[in-house]
Amino acid sequence: MDISAFSALVFLPFVLPLCVYVTFSDMRDMRIPNQIVMALFLVFAVVGLFALPFEDYLWRYIHLIVVLVAGIALNAGGAMGAGDAKFAAAAAPFIHVGDLRLLMALFAANILAAFVAHRIGKHTALRRIAPHWESWTNPKFPMGLALGGTLAIYLGLGAWFGR
Repeated sequence: MDISAFSALVFLPFVLPLCVYVTFSDMRDMRIPNQIVMALFLVFAVVGLFALPFEDYLWRYIHLIVVLVAGIALNAGGAMGAGDAKFAAAAAPFIHVGDLRLLMALFAANILAAFVAHRIGKHTALRRIAPHWESWTNPKFPMGLALGGTLAIYLGLGAWFGR
């Protein structure tokens, strides 16, 4: 992996709780709160100053802009929710551009696993634990489940296998 183990390790304790909350919130309400997206952005803005070389830190904001523009286009086309697009944009600066191919494979695998687990979970006793969650009855998939999981797994792998 091209992400440094140091930067992934520094980001992980701040990002992990936000990723967990995003998965929870999207399953419960089928929405990702703007406060969490802003918190994720602020984590990068503050912690990134310590976790990354300054030049890399500045370049990572380009990632945010590119993913935000793509997310707006996908949202306008109905392919992605607005919260998903904003979360993906806020998560983009945490990703080292050299890991993009790995990230896409990780995201694809995570989407499949999250989709299967969610669809199976809604037909098991898990549904009785949280019977009023919107995602059980909504035909759309709570993509925050896969997005939050992907960022958390990526940073965890980066902390372990990063350069």
